[in-house]
Amino acid sequence: MRKMHALLLSSLLVVSACTPVFDNREEVIQETKDEKNNQSAIIPNYSMSEQDYRMILTESSPKVSTARAVTTNQMGNRMDIDEFESGLRRHSKEYFNPDKYFFQPGQYFEGDTLLRWLGRESGSNEDGLNPELNEDEATEEEFRESPRYISNIIEQNYLVRQDENKVELRGLTIGISLRTVYNFTAEDRSFSEDHSTEELLQKGKEYAGEILKRIREREELNGVPVVFALYEEEEASSKVPGKFLSKTYVKGSDLTINGWDNIDEKHVLFPSKEAEDDHFDDSQIFSDFRKEVSDYFPNFVGMIANGFYVNNDLREVSIEIPIQFQSESEVVGFTQYVYSLVNEMFADHYNVQVNIHSMDEPESLIVKRAGEQEPFVHVYE
Repeated sequence: MRKMHALLLSSLLVVSACTPVFDNREEVIQETKDEKNNQSAIIPNYSMSEQDYRMILTESSPKVSTARAVTTNQMGNRMDIDEFESGLRRHSKEYFNPDKYFFQPGQYFEGDTLLRWLGRESGSNEDGLNPELNEDEATEEEFRESPRYISNIIEQNYLVRQDENKVELRGLTIGISLRTVYNFTAEDRSFSEDHSTEELLQKGKEYAGEILKRIREREELNGVPVVFALYEEEEASSKVPGKFLSKTYVKGSDLTINGWDNIDEKHVLFPSKEAEDDHFDDSQIFSDFRKEVSDYFPNFVGMIANGFYVNNDLREVSIEIPIQFQSESEVVGFTQYVYSLVNEMFADHYNVQVNIHSMDEPESLIVKRAGEQEPFVHVYE
């Protein structure tokens, strides 16, 4: 009876936490160096959590970056798209504290500009960051000698309130995504070229130096601190996203990059050989959890998990359980059972999220935050 009560109470908490409060917002002026281009913007009074940025919304770009389509078209793995964007915000917090800074998707580099940067250098595209090559006539060897390392660039803006009704850009984050595998077609045949992490680091740092020069050429960005972060994509077929490799902070007065900080983080698939070899204890917990689920629901389709490690410590695990249910009561009963397993089997020093779904439709969500005694749960109607 106690667990049923906890389940119902937790559902109430999730629903109430997701209820929008439309009155908690205020209008300010987004200030630029060109006073004619100043525009009204709305800042919510509250963020979704203490760790989140409050996002600035403007009439000209209410929700997304001016170059959003570049991200979705250039990256082949949906998980890479999500991790690249959210990871940039996560790493930006080290330099731009959410208590002081507001977040806005990139507004200074249009999609057409970034596409030129991501293209190959040529007579018709002097801005191309990838090496010059006539792809229509190139041989396999020429492709391998001049691969496209860089695949995507994301810009994020961080602003500070100047007075009661003005905010000003005080930070810029640039994410550079690099291909682990370069696929190309030459002489009517398909090939692929693997790139090592060391190669990607070297090339990424070169790209960052060139992009910094272009940023400093923009009057409205000259003097703005810039954070660069290098991201290594996974293969398109991967069930987990790639990882960030390195980052650096460039002062507003600096014209060059002086050094880089390595980033030790990765996503690990459970079950997998990597998980068994490198994280045996965590792999065993997942295996036991999987067995308990199959004992309750023998015909479930399968289950995978994504473990996120920072400095070799597990920080978060996201579990996907696909099951075909026959009734709503089955969903509730199964969710209650998994709820008890999560509460009993997983440690409390990392986050656990369980997504239960059938036929690609979400059925229920269970979340246990690090340090909390019990998970909360929501069953979708």
